[in-house]
Amino acid sequence: MIRLRRWRLWQWWLLGGGMVSAVYLAMPSENPWAWALYSAIGFVSAAALVVGVRRNRPRRPGLWYSFAAAVTLAASGDVIYQLQYFSWGWDTFPAPADISYLAAYPLYALGAYQLIKGRISGRDRAGLLDAAIVSVSLSLLAWSFLMRPIAADESLSVLERLVALAYPAVDLLLLIMLVRLLTTPGARTASYRLLVAALAAQLVSDIGFAVVNMFTVYTDGVFDAGWLAAYVLLAASALHPSMRALSEVAPDRAERFTRNRLTLLAVAALLAPVVLIVQGVTTPDDIDWPAIAGSSAVLFLLVLARMSGLIARIQDQAAQLRALAHNDALTGVPNRRAWDLELSREMAKAVRSGEPVAVALLDLDHFKQFNDANGHPAGDRLLKEAAAAWSDQLRTGDLLARYGGEEFGVLLVGESVAAAPAMLERMRAATPLGRTFSGGLAVWDGHEMPEQLVGRADEALYEAKNGGRDRVVAAGPVPAPATTASPAAAGVSA
Repeated sequence: MIRLRRWRLWQWWLLGGGMVSAVYLAMPSENPWAWALYSAIGFVSAAALVVGVRRNRPRRPGLWYSFAAAVTLAASGDVIYQLQYFSWGWDTFPAPADISYLAAYPLYALGAYQLIKGRISGRDRAGLLDAAIVSVSLSLLAWSFLMRPIAADESLSVLERLVALAYPAVDLLLLIMLVRLLTTPGARTASYRLLVAALAAQLVSDIGFAVVNMFTVYTDGVFDAGWLAAYVLLAASALHPSMRALSEVAPDRAERFTRNRLTLLAVAALLAPVVLIVQGVTTPDDIDWPAIAGSSAVLFLLVLARMSGLIARIQDQAAQLRALAHNDALTGVPNRRAWDLELSREMAKAVRSGEPVAVALLDLDHFKQFNDANGHPAGDRLLKEAAAAWSDQLRTGDLLARYGGEEFGVLLVGESVAAAPAMLERMRAATPLGRTFSGGLAVWDGHEMPEQLVGRADEALYEAKNGGRDRVVAAGPVPAPATTASPAAAGVSA
């Protein structure tokens, strides 16, 4: 027998809200009961928002109460509009309902702003710039095709013009908040998706209503469905249990410049020339060049700032990769790769300068026993502290590198043959945690290859270990070769 999954409150709410909205849409628009049902959906949605806050107890309830207050004001505007239309017979603009309608949008924007601010742990410069780029482009569209015709309409009084301009202005404010929310890091939960869908439904209906009213008078229809969907979806986002995580601070993460975001920014940057083309084709004698030029300049600067941020991030990452490629992850000193490169470089320089070059290999005595007795974390600590203590004894220009395991290499440049052993003795005395090391020292003869020089130091190291450890042994001079080899033939390039 198949057991049906138990529905949750937010699912029942979506089902019920969708059914009641469908009943309203099926009723004649002139029916007062239809308008009463429309208003009831708004007020009940506001109450459902409060219920969601009380049930789920988010850490930042204030933003949800802002949404609830916004829905209450919008529903109150519906009631006032119905009284104007059915009871008072008002057919003027502006009217009292506009006060309630317009007052709802700052509260929508306030709730979205609080949500955005609560999801960011630090400065989200990239997301802010992306939102600014899209917002500037959308602002140009709103001004060119919605607000500018209203501002230029001399048949409207000053008050009518101001109120008519206020509607696209508050829609633009809410649209900017929505774009910023979409570019903000944080949990993309079911509550997040419901909230975004609610704000999008509100904006689509508002913009569609404004466009239709530019050519005719809107009565009823599809835009009512969008406004009702905004009520129902917003309440569902508060009723969903994931709303608790929606306003939590997002963990820091590496920025990802995805293809979708790049496409969005490209479209946004191209909107200004598109507006110019449209105006050039439709109204060539009335091109709004100040708005287009101003938005283009702002977009250019924003894109420039965005690209500079990406370049700086790439440079930082490249520097980190170089450090990872040349430094030992545990001790922080150069690794074997860096050792090999630096040794060859210093030997090549010594060919020209004539300065002596010496290398030493150091091996921590009885490191395995120390590791087994004290654990690997203690062994790691010994390696790190030893590397730090030994580095303090070296001069600027000398090099300490982790050669492998508990072995370290030391490159001494310009140190005399007599002074090099004294340097190593000071390092041996500085070894932390009461430990000791065995060392082998070899001075370059000016002809041998790097691996031969290191090989002699390694032989001296084994001699020190076989001789009782806790000592430094210097390798003897290189036997005179049968023929004199040039430094280039020895594998050292200048």
